Amino acid sequence: MHSHRVAAAVGCFVVLVTWAPRNDAVLAQAGAGRAAPAAFDVRAFGASGDGRTLDTGAINRAIDAAHQAGGGTVVFPAGTYLSTSIHLRSHVALDIGQGATIEAAPETRAPYDEPEPNPWDMYQDFGHSHWHNSLIWGENLEDVAITGSGLIHGTGLTRSGNPPKNAGNKAIALKNCRNVTIRDVSILHGGHFAILATGVDNLTVDNVKMDTNRDGIDVDACRNVRLSNLTVNSPFDDGICLKSSFALGVVRATANVTVTNCQVSGYDEGTLLDGTFKRTVQYKRGTTGRIKFGTESNGGFKNITISNCVFDYSRGLAIESVDGGRIEDVAISNLTMRDIVNAPIFIRLGSRARGPEHPAPGVIRRVSITGVVASGVDGAAGIIVSGIPDHPIEDLRLRDIRIAYKGGGTTGDAALEPEEKEPDYPEPDMFGRMPAYALFGRHVTNLTLRDAEFTFDGNEARPAVRLQDVDGAEVTDVRAEKPAGGALFALRAVRDFLLRNCPGLQDVRRERVDREVF
Repeated sequence: MHSHRVAAAVGCFVVLVTWAPRNDAVLAQAGAGRAAPAAFDVRAFGASGDGRTLDTGAINRAIDAAHQAGGGTVVFPAGTYLSTSIHLRSHVALDIGQGATIEAAPETRAPYDEPEPNPWDMYQDFGHSHWHNSLIWGENLEDVAITGSGLIHGTGLTRSGNPPKNAGNKAIALKNCRNVTIRDVSILHGGHFAILATGVDNLTVDNVKMDTNRDGIDVDACRNVRLSNLTVNSPFDDGICLKSSFALGVVRATANVTVTNCQVSGYDEGTLLDGTFKRTVQYKRGTTGRIKFGTESNGGFKNITISNCVFDYSRGLAIESVDGGRIEDVAISNLTMRDIVNAPIFIRLGSRARGPEHPAPGVIRRVSITGVVASGVDGAAGIIVSGIPDHPIEDLRLRDIRIAYKGGGTTGDAALEPEEKEPDYPEPDMFGRMPAYALFGRHVTNLTLRDAEFTFDGNEARPAVRLQDVDGAEVTDVRAEKPAGGALFALRAVRDFLLRNCPGLQDVRRERVDREVF
């Protein structure tokens, strides 16, 4: 490398300046010696970590210091940090280290922040309308992270959606934020929500374990979301739930979401993290622990993919729009399910119409569900796909489906006429026992069922499939165990129906059929 010296006169002195060509290797070496982003140890700000002393003030001082320094990481070394409301700040990460626990104190020790006013809270449950009454919360932030292999323990949180005064009911709550990462932490007993994210864009939640007493994670009116490698045990409520409420005062879709490599379950609370996976919990409608779209659905959902997910001892997949939202362009693939307590797949378009000016029913269209394997599925109901009169579910494709049901249907069940229940809260058991053991489809346009196999373990007298007010149905390569009643398919008010390559049945084409079984 050649260098050049230049003589420059400065006053009566001569200064020699040496110049050399750019050398990226030298510059990189110099950059490597620069200080890393600042770390702020909560103990340096007065936290004790002894599990008895209230550390809220020290934690918030450390966060404020990191924020005022332009950003940094607030570090929690091993210990138990008892706290009430922790305030996240922009450009600040919380690193909960190995052996560290942030534990929610009871409100009798110190009050949590009060729930902030929300003029739109009549349009969704109270719990979806407030964020400040939480263990960890942030609003209008950017570039925030919560990471580490430690634990967030919501010991003092209430599971109530409308908590008592001074109480906290969420482990983590975020409102109107962007560029947020939550990674590697575990959450135990997270309250009404272990994680509630509303209006959060560019959200990544990865390798997080939640073992909780209500919802695991709710993603509400968010865009560009990646949920991956999550393990969520929530026996009494939903595991992974996408919503689009009116809590922000606007109709905002949840859009551009990927959910991949996740597991949901309904074991006894705490037995996921301790590794015992107990199933003694009693719940009147069966354990929950599922993946769901809805129930809050004002803004709708679009451009969603769900792949490679496991359901165990829980409810099945639910896709629901009842508050006027549009569900469009959804691709779901590679789901395995065992011991499902009600419908393995539930798709519901209803008209609860909870929103400003009583919104008209929304739409559900262009949904593809491929590669579902399920066993030990409760026999009361199979797959349920139900729109409402004059508002059909559109363009639904079910392919490569293998479901083993418990059976138990009677000839009386086969004669049932499920009510419409247009304004009701959507749940798979809302219709009671169903008149088909594998699939009930009502008010649907363009339904494809291809490469499916349905079996049952106990006695069964209902047909496998009942279609009612369906316009355009193609059934191909479907193998269904024959019930005692003899009929596999029951059609009522069906138009443009095609059945082909189904073992034990002749190919069938009907332009219109009012009532037929075969």
